[in-house]
Amino acid sequence: MGLLDRRAARLIPGIATAEATRAYSLAHDLDPGHYSDFQGRVKLSAIGLGTFPGVADDVTDQAIADIVHKGLVSGLNVIDTAAHYRYGRSLAAIAAGLRRAWDDGVKREALWLMSKGGFVTFPGETPADPKAYIEAEIIAKGLGRREDCAGAHVLSPDHIRAQIEQSRVALGVETLDAFLVDQPEVHIPVSGKAALIDKLAMVFVALEEAVRDGAIAHYGVSSFQAFRVATDDTLFLSLASLMALAGKAAKTVTGSERDHHFAVIELPFNAVMLEGFSRFNQITGEGGEASTLQAALALNLYTVASHGLLKGHLARQSVDILVQAMPGLANDARRALQFNRSTPGLGTTLVGLSTPAHLEDVLAVARTPLLSHAAYMALYHRAEN
Repeated sequence: MGLLDRRAARLIPGIATAEATRAYSLAHDLDPGHYSDFQGRVKLSAIGLGTFPGVADDVTDQAIADIVHKGLVSGLNVIDTAAHYRYGRSLAAIAAGLRRAWDDGVKREALWLMSKGGFVTFPGETPADPKAYIEAEIIAKGLGRREDCAGAHVLSPDHIRAQIEQSRVALGVETLDAFLVDQPEVHIPVSGKAALIDKLAMVFVALEEAVRDGAIAHYGVSSFQAFRVATDDTLFLSLASLMALAGKAAKTVTGSERDHHFAVIELPFNAVMLEGFSRFNQITGEGGEASTLQAALALNLYTVASHGLLKGHLARQSVDILVQAMPGLANDARRALQFNRSTPGLGTTLVGLSTPAHLEDVLAVARTPLLSHAAYMALYHRAEN
């Protein structure tokens, strides 16, 4: 029986807790700086496992399961995935690795499991006519309207609910720690920003309802461009505005605007894609200008970085300044990860691994003290000069 045919006998209850994640962090021989604080309590590894890369086949399924298992028992307690990754196969492969980790004594409450939704999960491969598939499987079945579509992205409450259900059942858990709306900015060129905000308002209500119902614990937005571009760019999205939408959604669901569960953002960040730290395009709750990472910290949002190794490019060729600044690290991959995990305001950097052997680079960095704030900022001064 293949990984995709296996299903857990039951859904495992629980979410990441302060007590369990603290015990997990102390159980591994890693540098204390390897763990970041989510909302000041929950310990999350500064390097997490991304599960987007790889072809949709049994060999890759097994590799992901092995990586997840080894990572979880070695001190990496953050897993990021999405309903559509590898046509849904990543979810089942992760589940196989999770079950092995649980068998080895890792507690569900020690792990942060995060999924995303928006892009349609095609079955096994991209159909010859994606538009016809979406018409038959999404629109005709009432999961979304034509105006909710932007290519293969469907932003509607029912589609997001379906992808939450797909994610948690395939992973074998009752509750996801977080569920992110993936790249909502793709709707802006199609229908405009005002229409996107209206769609997000409805989706956020569905996400608050999912929290109320125990399907997710937190939610947020993952974006490739919206948090990196300049304020006057059409694709820009304001963190403060998204939080205001979340407050309105919470008031609709619970009656309390302050008790919303919008808590996580994700964006690309690495030694080449620096905008999240270097571009001042956001405002904080106090009205000051700030970078996305600074604003997120001020707004009590946890920031996750995708593209930590720039799809492997930074593992093969490092930025010269990093080579000069980190001569004690053995290779380019380790220097790139050390740069990210030392970035102020950045909680977790995701790395997609193709083989369990590559975990040694990750764990070697996890055993290394973070760069000091002065040493980190000196990298930018060197670049400017």
